[in-house]
Amino acid sequence: MFLLPAALVGVATVIPLCYLVLQALDAEGEALREILWRRRNLVLFWNTLRLVVGVLVFAAIIAFPLAWLTARSSLPGRRFITLVAVLPLAVPGYVMAYALLGLGGNYGALAQWTGWTIPRPSGYWGAVFSIGLYTFPYLFLNLRSALLGMDPAQEDAARSLGAGPGETFFRVTLPQLRPAILAGSLIIGLYVLGDFGAVALMRFETFSQAIYTQYALAYDAIYASWLALLLLVFTATILIMEARLLRRTLLHKVGSGNRGKLGLVRLGTWGVPAWIFIGLVFVASVLIPVATIVSWLVQYPEGVHWGPAWQALGDSLTASVPAALLAGALALPIAYLGVRYPARRTRVLERSAYLAYATPPLALALAFTLFTDRFLPGLYQTLPLLVGVCALRYLAESVGPVRSALYQASPRLEEAARTLGCTPFIAFFRVIFPLVFKGLAVGTALVFLSVMKELPITFLLSPLGFDTLALNVWNFANEAMYAEAAPHALLLLFISLLFVGLLLFREKST
Repeated sequence: MFLLPAALVGVATVIPLCYLVLQALDAEGEALREILWRRRNLVLFWNTLRLVVGVLVFAAIIAFPLAWLTARSSLPGRRFITLVAVLPLAVPGYVMAYALLGLGGNYGALAQWTGWTIPRPSGYWGAVFSIGLYTFPYLFLNLRSALLGMDPAQEDAARSLGAGPGETFFRVTLPQLRPAILAGSLIIGLYVLGDFGAVALMRFETFSQAIYTQYALAYDAIYASWLALLLLVFTATILIMEARLLRRTLLHKVGSGNRGKLGLVRLGTWGVPAWIFIGLVFVASVLIPVATIVSWLVQYPEGVHWGPAWQALGDSLTASVPAALLAGALALPIAYLGVRYPARRTRVLERSAYLAYATPPLALALAFTLFTDRFLPGLYQTLPLLVGVCALRYLAESVGPVRSALYQASPRLEEAARTLGCTPFIAFFRVIFPLVFKGLAVGTALVFLSVMKELPITFLLSPLGFDTLALNVWNFANEAMYAEAAPHALLLLFISLLFVGLLLFREKST
């Protein structure tokens, strides 16, 4: 019943990526050597690597203190601090880049508010700030969860043996945070590798930007394919490193005993600097983007056109709603097979969903572009192709909640229904489906909001004249038309707040 749709997901993911390899191998002899040994490849590798490292360091500088303050300190308003730390997820990296660019310059928002003029950010540091301010909540959420789940008795034992606060942190606390650090860093690293909007607006060339430039502007499909493959190798290296670093990790207790009571640290006079830090994070990651957008709306009303923004919202919904529903429909059989029939074959099918999620979006879009242009020209640059690729790309976000719900649904319920004469299909939808519906709804909503913010895939796969909010924010900001971009950014920001609300709802309900 469920094997066919799960197999189709695997085939739809793997075949275009295989064709990407064949397209790259069209270069032979001297042409192939010239492509592989271009000095530009080293520049792109170095730029991408240092951007990943820079964003991770910047995110850690923000996420570590916030996680500790919300999990281990007695600072009042810790739920509010958690909200402040999660809100930046509502501001996509390219919107953050647009806001930072719109803040500076002679006619920027800051000059309009105060008369002060600051240069517009660009290059490496502009990309680090815009991406880091958006992605640090991923590391914060992992660290906070790990700190709340740790057994403080181990820290107490270290202190009773004479270890100071610093030694206790580095020898006891930090090693137990390693899985959380790696999990958050993996998410951020994969996002940086796939980011196109922020780096392009900041004029900082990485693999993703180069792929778009070579295919869409230079019309060099072979070199673009090689750049996509190099980016895939980069991504695979990060995934392998994360798996190796987690190998043989054992953090649970092996003996009996009750879990120690979590003690909160009183900050005393350090409470004031803590609130100043929280305020600076809120201003930089939330207030500045919102205020910049509103400033351009108010100061330059002649450049603001709400008609195209509402039309772009309609186009965004036209792609996001069916993509989310399709992802939910595909997640159900994949998660069911993985939970109820764990075997090598089902694990391969389940991993195919995560393969698309781990593939950088521009590389995935390029693979489908080249494949459909060659074998399915009727699908090339059509809405069904865009919807299908977006569903495959974010399918893993829907599989996770459904799989968690299935683990909580006893298989004996299905067995009882079958003994009463129900077919396997009817037994599933009468007994199990109501139990996993909440997880399915959460996963579908996650996919919907991710597709709403999706930029790289829509660049290559959207039909002619199909303009989403994300596309228009980037296009207008890229041409320094900040007033024209403002209504599109505001609508996207408002809808993205639902993503933050969903995260908080999931945390409260678990």
